Amino acid sequence: MVTDAFWERVEPLIPQRVIEPKKKRVRKAGAGRPPKPARQVFEAIVYVLRTGCQWKALPKERFGSASAVHQRFLEWQAAGFFEQLWKAGLAEYDDMEGIAWRWQSIDGAMMKAPLAQEAVGANPTDRGKKRQQASSAGRRPWSPAVAHRDRSQRE
Repeated sequence: MVTDAFWERVEPLIPQRVIEPKKKRVRKAGAGRPPKPARQVFEAIVYVLRTGCQWKALPKERFGSASAVHQRFLEWQAAGFFEQLWKAGLAEYDDMEGIAWRWQSIDGAMMKAPLAQEAVGANPTDRGKKRQQASSAGRRPWSPAVAHRDRSQRE
């Protein structure tokens, strides 16, 4: 999925795993599964970004444990890897094509869709709530005809 030429540019940016010496470990040093190769993890992250699939939907045969890949993603994100990759890509593109920085702009808006309620209908979680429903055909809501009486007192 990731070409060798692209990997050669990405590999130097990948942060090295740091083992905290003060952290108390349950297993002996070197025990457990070896960490996944960085290229395999990077290809898994690119796969998630390109397909839009969830982490748990990663093909296990190709990338291994989705939770291990996601853990490395979080480590790399905290180390600033993706920001460095973005900056390196921008710098390379700027050298190749040139970015007209004076002409860049961003625009956006977030609001409720104006016709959404009519198209979708009422919220399904609100159905069946008696207090909010209108009374049927001009009738009053039901109420007892007599006042409450204390049944412990006999007449």
